[in-house]
Amino acid sequence: MHTVWKGAISFGLVHVPVKMFSATEDKDISMRYIHKECGSPLSYVRKCPVCDKEVEWEEIGKGYEYEKGKFVMFDKEELEQVSGQADKNIVILDFVDLQEIDPIYFQKTYYLSPDQAGSNAYKLLMNAMKDTGKIGIAQISIRSKSSLAAIRVLDECLAVETMFYPDEIRPIAQVPNLPGQEEVKEKELTMAKMLIEQLSTPFDAAKYTDQYRERLLDLIQHKVAGEEVRVAPTQPQTNVVDLMAALQASIEAVKPVVVTDPGPAAPGPAAAKKRPARKPAAPTAQQAAAGDDISPTPVKKRRSTAKRNET
Repeated sequence: MHTVWKGAISFGLVHVPVKMFSATEDKDISMRYIHKECGSPLSYVRKCPVCDKEVEWEEIGKGYEYEKGKFVMFDKEELEQVSGQADKNIVILDFVDLQEIDPIYFQKTYYLSPDQAGSNAYKLLMNAMKDTGKIGIAQISIRSKSSLAAIRVLDECLAVETMFYPDEIRPIAQVPNLPGQEEVKEKELTMAKMLIEQLSTPFDAAKYTDQYRERLLDLIQHKVAGEEVRVAPTQPQTNVVDLMAALQASIEAVKPVVVTDPGPAAPGPAAAKKRPARKPAAPTAQQAAAGDDISPTPVKKRRSTAKRNET
């Protein structure tokens, strides 16, 4: 893994030297812009319109446009000083419960590993957070960007989740067309709960895949092989008019299939011919204890009795 940041975690007077690594990677399939006429890839040129020439990276600074066409300039050192990136410290401000933080605040996850001789302090912080069930809230600056951060234990590793500040979260009141105080029909609510129950399962991240990426990679392979590929258009979904019918159909669609045991198959004619004579039932414990005569009637005796009845 590539180290993206080096610094230390501080809580109280304890100092934990750490290295930071990206915990996630972007697997989006990148596309280039191509000139359709000749098939050449297009390039972006950093060009100054006044000097009419290309500008190298070392000649580029950063500025803030406070009025149209007017800028104040900043160099790299100034921005690092303002952001606090120069001291390379993650200062834990508070310890809180993870359940108290809404997921809307989280941005990106990083792994932390101990640096230099910081293993003991690293393990101390990790075990203390495990035992108390708390996570640390800190402020961090990465690449001149300051943000809140949540430091938590992930398996046997400390992880940092960068977070938005509260004023970066847009108010829900700005969302248009939210439903008002309309009453929900009780039958529809009951069926919706049934559907949720039937679709409920323990979370398993491995079962979810990026189907768009898989289809696109398959399409790329066919095109590289020179095959003519036509993608069938998807049918647009129509608006659901009958909500009850849609709920009922959804419940029926996810119902588990119950396979009933049909029992032993009926014997065929051949099996009927070969069926052995029924054995006499074994005596029960009560019969044996009472000394009852439980011997079966001989076959011969039954036949002779039948003959006497005929005469």
